[in-house]
Amino acid sequence: MKMENPRSRAYKIFSIIVLVILAFLFLFPLYWIVTGAFKNAQDINSVTPIWVPSEWVSTNFEKLFARRSAPLFTIGSLAGPTVPAAIRWLINTVFMSVMAMLLTCLTASMAGYALAKKRFAGRAIMFSLIVCAMALPKQVILIPLLKEMSALKLYDTLWAVIFPTVGWPFGVFLMKQFSESIPGEILEATRIDGASELKTFSTVVMPMIKPGIGALAIFTFINSWNDYFMQLVMLSSGENYTISLGIATLQAETSVDTGLLMAGAALASVPIIIVFLIFQKYFTQGITMGAVKG
Repeated sequence: MKMENPRSRAYKIFSIIVLVILAFLFLFPLYWIVTGAFKNAQDINSVTPIWVPSEWVSTNFEKLFARRSAPLFTIGSLAGPTVPAAIRWLINTVFMSVMAMLLTCLTASMAGYALAKKRFAGRAIMFSLIVCAMALPKQVILIPLLKEMSALKLYDTLWAVIFPTVGWPFGVFLMKQFSESIPGEILEATRIDGASELKTFSTVVMPMIKPGIGALAIFTFINSWNDYFMQLVMLSSGENYTISLGIATLQAETSVDTGLLMAGAALASVPIIIVFLIFQKYFTQGITMGAVKG
């Protein structure tokens, strides 16, 4: 049996220690938010940090759900049953983020595949413009986007926040890099077999770039969920608020209530954690694929 090199063993131990420290640093804010949501006012406002609540209470969530109400859904003039506004805000945010994720992954993967494997006039110029757009601040195009959404009668709807995200330049760039790895021989073989472009893309291309799609799904979901600035500009009705806007308005109505903020933040973090757990395998593959190829 081969003995392990002492230097290699020391390196592994050091790596584990560093990883544990980093994991603690990344997880501690989440722990602080969750425990803060169940603390009473005395523990939250204590000068000395209270690491574990002296009393686990649900008062902050009760205030969050009782402060305001809204219809569960609205379709034209049809309104659903009345529920706590926080539930409606959470549903709005999940719908907005999921739709932005699905549409962005679809359009970015198609555009990335075309830019990587198709030869057409202006392809290099188009890709250069996409790369340049990645460095363009969103604030620069905010007024044109606002006018466009108003002209399309989409202002103060969730679609006004979804559609500007769909053409995310980073998504196209990411999927182009993944599509470059598809062997041209496989695509040629599918054409010889008589497969259409749509069938080739759905049955050959998408399974091969699945890790990239998984990584892009997480990036898009989080980007859409946290895009407070766009939500603030495009949404004005309380029933269309996202969870971030709703908590901000509740906080503005009263004095500083840290417990209420903690409860809202804890509620808002649940869908992001679920999405990451679903796509973490593809996310890890997507991040490490370049290193494996190298």
